[in-house]
Amino acid sequence: MRSTSPPGKPLALLTAAVVAAGVLTACGGGSGGDPNTVKVAFIKDTNSRVTVRDDYVALVARQFEQAYPGKKVKLIPVQASENDYYTKIQQMMRSPKTAPDVVYEDTFLISSDITAGLLRPLDPQLASWADWRQFEPAAKAAARGQDGKTYGVPDGTDTRGLWFNRKVFAKAGLPADWHPRTWDEVLDAARTIKRKVPGVIPLNVFTGKGAGEAAVMQGFEMLLYGTGPDQLYDPAAKKWVIGTRGFKDSLRFLDTVYKEKLGPEVSDALSPNIQTNVAAELLPEQKLAIDLDGSWLGQQWQPTGGGNPWPQWAGTLGQAPFPTQTGAPPGRVSLAGGWTWSIPARAPRPELAWQLIKTFQTRAHALDWCLRGAQIAVRKDVAADPRYLKAVPGVGFFTGLVEVSRYRPALPEYPRVAAAIGEATESVTAGDATPEQAAARYDDTVRSLVGGAVVDKP
Repeated sequence: MRSTSPPGKPLALLTAAVVAAGVLTACGGGSGGDPNTVKVAFIKDTNSRVTVRDDYVALVARQFEQAYPGKKVKLIPVQASENDYYTKIQQMMRSPKTAPDVVYEDTFLISSDITAGLLRPLDPQLASWADWRQFEPAAKAAARGQDGKTYGVPDGTDTRGLWFNRKVFAKAGLPADWHPRTWDEVLDAARTIKRKVPGVIPLNVFTGKGAGEAAVMQGFEMLLYGTGPDQLYDPAAKKWVIGTRGFKDSLRFLDTVYKEKLGPEVSDALSPNIQTNVAAELLPEQKLAIDLDGSWLGQQWQPTGGGNPWPQWAGTLGQAPFPTQTGAPPGRVSLAGGWTWSIPARAPRPELAWQLIKTFQTRAHALDWCLRGAQIAVRKDVAADPRYLKAVPGVGFFTGLVEVSRYRPALPEYPRVAAAIGEATESVTAGDATPEQAAARYDDTVRSLVGGAVVDKP
């Protein structure tokens, strides 16, 4: 497989050179009507100091321009929360006048964007691309629509687990090799920290509407998927599931965290800035003991591009799998997500867009992104690379969770169902509804959203 890096020049040196020189051409070049300019839209971190993705995209853009003389790349970074980013790119993709040629697409939105006619299938291009054989089947499936066609090339995946502060644990008399086996053990550790280490937030579980899909996936669904099979969607019946005890129990867990003041202040927990605050302040300043979060957190603390350099983080933070509710097999819960590079249906330059996507996903660039972004590799050759295995502390732990990780239902209704979950968690966290009341409202909402195509599993 061929890299677009100049022969004989190591990628790390080229990276340094590009960063030092800047990427003025990539950032500024091209107008909407220029047939030689490809436009790429991607999400920019709300924390302006975090430039990991910006630096990487700019590097690839520069190398693309070098590999294709006369072609230019115009970068369209969208600085927004995830929810606002989704809205913005959907608006852009609806018109050929504003549609980018390449878009960074969250896999959870792919199915609904396909249904809305916003994305272009890539199967003809993938059929003749030898590198596609290197991609893991689960990653390919995450970019596949219900029609069996593939609408994006994944650039990595992620898993989720518990991050915990070993120093705070030592003060609380908790073990450095903490490995909770049930929800109760997680709560017991949080209660111990509240009692013995005042001034430290014991436990963060994302919740509410402010954090958007992060709260739904990293918070509530990490709970729900540990309560039993098919608690959200029944693939055999092809129906959404309502009325489950697991749904209510998951809301009760959140209710316990916030009623017992084991989590952040409710106003902070429900803020759209909670993810940034956790990564940029609460964890580095050792004000948070346990965080249920994603594998990518380490990218925030890198000395270059991370925005919040924290050299001591690897020795301070430990990782543990999030347990199933009562320890039932497999004993661990994780959800996998990820993003793809996709081509909008109304992209003005789809052929040039495909060449840029292939450049993003050369082996060298895929490895570079995993190293920079603390991503879980989706290419087999990258996953086996010694540089990947040694890249970021904890990468081995989070890669080990792939075998138990579940993907969200790749269905067009999912974003609306997820919004209903966010409503339910917010009402419980804010104290506006009991878990039972919030679950009943969720059931009614889902029944309405899917035209009654539900299965009730009390």
